[in-house]
Amino acid sequence: MTTSRFSYSPDTLRALAGQVLDLAKAAGATAAETEVSEGMGQSVSVRKGEVETVEYNKDKGIGVTVYLGQCRGHASTSDFSRDALARTVDKALAIARYTAEDDCAGLADADLLAKHAPELDLFHPWDVSVDEAVEIARASEAAAFAVDKCITNSEGASVSTQAAQFVYANSLGFVGGYPTSRQSVSCVVIAEQDGAMQRDYWYTTARAAADLDAAAAVGRRAGERTVRRLNGRKLGTRQCPVLFEAPIATGLIASYVSAVSGGHLYRKSSFLLDSLGQQVFPAFVQIQERPFIAKGLASAPFDGEGVATRDRDVVKDGVVQGYFLSSYSARKLGMKSTGNAGGNHNLIVPSTGEDFEGLLKKLGTGLLVTELLGHGLNMVTGDYSRGAAGFWVENGEIAYPVEEITVAGNLKDMFKGIVAIGSDVETRGSRQVGSILIGNMTVAGD
Repeated sequence: MTTSRFSYSPDTLRALAGQVLDLAKAAGATAAETEVSEGMGQSVSVRKGEVETVEYNKDKGIGVTVYLGQCRGHASTSDFSRDALARTVDKALAIARYTAEDDCAGLADADLLAKHAPELDLFHPWDVSVDEAVEIARASEAAAFAVDKCITNSEGASVSTQAAQFVYANSLGFVGGYPTSRQSVSCVVIAEQDGAMQRDYWYTTARAAADLDAAAAVGRRAGERTVRRLNGRKLGTRQCPVLFEAPIATGLIASYVSAVSGGHLYRKSSFLLDSLGQQVFPAFVQIQERPFIAKGLASAPFDGEGVATRDRDVVKDGVVQGYFLSSYSARKLGMKSTGNAGGNHNLIVPSTGEDFEGLLKKLGTGLLVTELLGHGLNMVTGDYSRGAAGFWVENGEIAYPVEEITVAGNLKDMFKGIVAIGSDVETRGSRQVGSILIGNMTVAGD
C-alpha cells in the first residue's frame, strides 16, 4: 500500500492530531477529540462524445471538539499551522464556555475503544490519466447510444477517482486512521419516441478500479433501462403486490436503519420506538452488520468516535436485536454505543433464494418499481407515499412501462408484508439487498 500521493504522511497526521490534543489540554479542556483528514480526486465527464468537464479536488481539514466538564464546543480549520491550530482550539473552548451542560456529552467510553485495527484493504488508488478517463467515459456513452436509435441525447458519462486519509485521536489515548479510495463510472442517456422523452442511468462503484463493471456494460445497461421506459402508461388506483427493484430496495432498509437509530429514538420521533426484541419483519428476514468485509464500501475497524465495530445480527428471524447508536444517543437511551457514530457498516440482507425472474413470477400480477420520486415518509408514524415509475407485470412477465403513479402504505405494514428478497444484489453502498417484494400496497394513479 502506498500513500505517497498525499501531501502528508500518516505520521504527520498523527503528529498534528497530537498537537491539537496537547493544545486543548494546555488551554484547560477536560477532554478533547480531533480528526485530521486529507482528500483528493479527479472527475471527468463526456457528453455526446465531447469532453464536458475535467475537475480536480483537493482538500484538508482539522476538526476539534473540546469539553469543559460536560459542556461541548467544536471548531475546525483547513490551516495546519500551529498558530491556526491554537486559534481553532480557543474557538472551540469559547463555544464550550457558552454551551449548557449536557449530562450525555463526552468522549466514547474508554472500554469500548478499538484496541487494534485489522487491515481491511480499503485503499486502491487509480492512476488513471485524464485522457484515459475520457476514453472510458466515451466507451460507456457509446455503448448506451448503440442500444437503440431512440436514444438521441445524453446527460453524459463520467469517470471519478477519489482518495482520502484521516487520523482520529482523543484524550483517552486512542489514535487511529487509514487511507481509503472510491472509484466510479456512470452514464445517463435520454430516449425519444413519438414526441415523448425518457431518461435513465446506471453506474458502478468500488474501492478498486479492477472491481468496477466494464464501462461498456454500464452504458449498455443505462441505454436498455432508458429505452424500456418509452411509451409509459398511467394506472388506475388499486391494491396490488409491489416489487421494489434492488437499487431502490436499499432505500427501504435505509428507512428501517433511520427508524432504529439513536437520534430518532431518543427524540421519540420514530415509528419503531421500543422495538428492541420485537417482531418487525417476517421470520425469514435477517439483517447482518459486517464491518470487516475486505474492500467493503462501508467497512471500518472503528466508528467516528474510535469505538470498535463488530459483526452483529441487527435483525434475526425478523426480530430487532440491536439499534444503531453513537455514544451520545446511547447515553440518552441509557444504553451503550453500538459503534455506529457516522452510520452503519455493510448491512447484508440475505436473499430468500429467488433471482429477479423468480421474483417476477412470485409477484404474478402487480407493480415493479424502478424509480422513486419525492420524500414522502413520515418517520413518526411510518406513513409512506412516494411518486414512482416502473412496469406493470402480468402473470410474472413485464407487460408495459408505467409512470406518474404513487405507491403508498405504512412502513410497519410494509416490513411485515415482505414476501421475498431477491438474490440480485447491486453492491454500491453501505446496504446490500436484492429486490424486495411486498405483498400488498396502494398504487394511486388516474
